Amino acid sequence: MNQRKNEFGQLIGDEVSGWNGAALPSRQPIDGRYCVVEALDVSRHARDLFEAFSDDKEGTLWTYMATGPFATIEDFIAWMEPACKTNDPLFYALIDLSTGRAAGMASYMRIKQIAGVIEVGSISFSPRMQRTRMATEAMFLMMRRAFDELGFRRYEWKCDSLNEASRLAAERLGFSFEGVFRQAVIYKGRNRDTAWYSIIDSDWPVIKKAFETWLDPDNFDEGGCQKGSLRDMITLQRDRI
Repeated sequence: MNQRKNEFGQLIGDEVSGWNGAALPSRQPIDGRYCVVEALDVSRHARDLFEAFSDDKEGTLWTYMATGPFATIEDFIAWMEPACKTNDPLFYALIDLSTGRAAGMASYMRIKQIAGVIEVGSISFSPRMQRTRMATEAMFLMMRRAFDELGFRRYEWKCDSLNEASRLAAERLGFSFEGVFRQAVIYKGRNRDTAWYSIIDSDWPVIKKAFETWLDPDNFDEGGCQKGSLRDMITLQRDRI
């Protein structure tokens, strides 16, 4: 790595030339092969999402979320109505194209247009969405918009450091672990040490290629089982550099 120095002999970061900031995300839908990512809307998505989340009988989906669980659809709508109106976080419903119904949610948040940093968060996959192609594709579609359409330089994933499922998901999706911020948040009356992960723009071409290969129908057998794992495909693409 080349190390730059200023006129005082101090090390300084790489020059970022021609940078004018990233574009702000819109509410336009993102179409995929297995799902559609579309702006959260009470009239279109509330009932589908409440029913999908109700499949989680024990309520474990909400342990590490700042919101939920929701006992009634009225409670869910009371949360959802203001959430649909914010631009940061900007919430999306994740629509299963095989059923046409919403099965999960996610958002862009902590959007820093000038710095080129954006976070994916508030990720809520109902049981009917977990471990499916649409779940992986939804994350890919949001990444692709952030990097390819909006021009962000850094894409973040943060979670409770005790949330093992979220940490494993981040690693599977190609995020790099950066460390833990101790006592970063208080939520639901308890402490949260926050684990930080990221993908930066120089990582993206390799990760994008791996996603495209994994999502290809040829990667799945007649029973719908994957032939190759996304984690292995990302590793293979990195090894080729």
